[in-house]
Amino acid sequence: MKKQLASLVLALAAASPALAAPETYTVDGTHTFPRFSYSHLGYSTQLSRFNSTSGKVVYDAAAKTGTVDIVIDAKSVDTGYATFNEHIQGEDFLDTAKFPTATFKSTKVVFDGDKPARIEGQLTIKGVTKPVTLTVTDFKAAPHPMLKKNAIGANAWTVIKRSEFNAGKFAPYVGDDVRIDIAIEAIAQ
Repeated sequence: MKKQLASLVLALAAASPALAAPETYTVDGTHTFPRFSYSHLGYSTQLSRFNSTSGKVVYDAAAKTGTVDIVIDAKSVDTGYATFNEHIQGEDFLDTAKFPTATFKSTKVVFDGDKPARIEGQLTIKGVTKPVTLTVTDFKAAPHPMLKKNAIGANAWTVIKRSEFNAGKFAPYVGDDVRIDIAIEAIAQ
């Protein structure tokens, strides 16, 4: 009996680090699209997105910890109109000639039960870095049914003032408040 108990304890001890180990996920750029919206002269809410995003997420379900590191190709902005894409990439807004990417690097992931609820971090746009908190509205961690690898996905949002990132031309007529929504999927490496 002592031998069986000792074997069980050793087996559990050996398995515990594997269960608690953080797992690194690569952002799936075909299913990850940051979107942004703002008031256009009070007439409508304009919706646009970025078509190229990369990065990684480290997630440890057992320890309830994680990190998020996202790189957005600012030149991939898609307003639905090529001329306006160029306008948004200009010096008055994203200035993609000097700042071709925007980044988000987490500093803390706050869990509510078993799921991330908020991701605090540093957002850099146009060379300006500011703290932001992403509110997570959906989260799923499960084996991907087609890829047969672990996968995670989430939806999250925040609101920033574009003027704080040196992109405030035409404010307040064109809304200074910009809502950023991100739908992200990532696959275990």
